[in-house]
Amino acid sequence: MRLPRGLSGREAVRAFEADGWRSVRTRGSHAMLQKPGNDYTLSVPLHDHLAPGLLRGVIRDAGLTVEEFLGLLE
Repeated sequence: MRLPRGLSGREAVRAFEADGWRSVRTRGSHAMLQKPGNDYTLSVPLHDHLAPGLLRGVIRDAGLTVEEFLGLLE
């Protein structure tokens, strides 16, 4: 499944928030998100355009599939 080109970091953060992740702080140009019951802190770059490979890695770190992530964008 192809990821959308030109997706911004802020749009990605909104999608992760729809999955239950909450922004706990911003450090430099990265948003740090945590999810209740999950010990992992997700780091999302707040760039204007996220590269597909970088975005795919963040999606994997969040424990989602690309299809699940695309559903959260809608």
